[in-house]
Amino acid sequence: MMKTLVVNTDGSLSILETAIPVCGDKQALVKMVACGMCGTDTKLIHHSFKGFPSSRYPLMIGHEGVGEVIEIGKDVKGLKIGDKVLLPFVDPNDDFDSGWGAFSEYGIVHDPLAYEEGEAPEFCLAQTVLSEDIDPVDGVMIVTLREVLSGIRFFGIQPEDSIVVFGCGPVGTTYIKLLSLLGCKNIIAVDIVDEKLQIAAGNGAAKTINSSTMDVVSEVRGVYPEGVKYVIDAVGLPAVVNQAMPLLADRGSVLCYGVPEKEEITIDFSKASYNWSVIYQQMPEKAEEGEAHDQILAWLRSGEINLKDYISDYFAFEDSVEAFEKFLDRKVLKKGIITF
Repeated sequence: MMKTLVVNTDGSLSILETAIPVCGDKQALVKMVACGMCGTDTKLIHHSFKGFPSSRYPLMIGHEGVGEVIEIGKDVKGLKIGDKVLLPFVDPNDDFDSGWGAFSEYGIVHDPLAYEEGEAPEFCLAQTVLSEDIDPVDGVMIVTLREVLSGIRFFGIQPEDSIVVFGCGPVGTTYIKLLSLLGCKNIIAVDIVDEKLQIAAGNGAAKTINSSTMDVVSEVRGVYPEGVKYVIDAVGLPAVVNQAMPLLADRGSVLCYGVPEKEEITIDFSKASYNWSVIYQQMPEKAEEGEAHDQILAWLRSGEINLKDYISDYFAFEDSVEAFEKFLDRKVLKKGIITF
């Protein structure tokens, strides 16, 4: 048996026991090393994540995991005992359904090399072995970095574009840093916490706006009278789409990253130009995320990215419930990581 963090039907959290997953011929069993806390988990806790109706609860959660391989199936070719691997998951079992389930003591990864071409599960294309020079606990942050880079590529943002980023948590700050590394200089950061805005400035934001004390429209239009090319919603709230409307230049776009809490929105475009678009990337394709790995690794090795710059808190697995209380109370400033 193993312990796993579960969201109960009433939205409360518990550490409960369930069976250790059994690895198949093309899989490996991993002992979990660490897992990052994410807005995805918050939405699952609040019963507001698309595709997870209340009938699926209780639910194992966690998707930003790193695990160490302790057992391999007979067909496995690309994994060995001791490898540290990103994105282990736990499938639904007789006890609980799964919201990826990486806040568990054990998990499963697949080996793409064990499959015939085109037959490997899509998500396993991002189940990447970490190189030995990466701390496997801090390596959790690579999941966010890869997702964001794949998002930037999907959205087609170019160095000359003007960009407003709403939300300076781990995702928003990562967007600002990676955009800066890619040559973008026209970045404005918006948040309600001055400390987060200071971090955003340190990661490449040319201007910061505290939306609780400053008028966002006048501040943005003061720099870009014709409006900006892109507004990035790094918060995951439909309200940001409406806040973005008066900021957009003609043919500008709102770029929404992540799964929103509501599956429908009403857009008030009375203050927008005549031509605009809203683009959602609710979940990056795992093949695209996997393809982003080498660039993230190059930035890490060159020193242009330091994983610890994006991490503020570490918690022991046995303290997971208390850790999420702090996370939900917005007392985790950057990335929070649960260790096993």
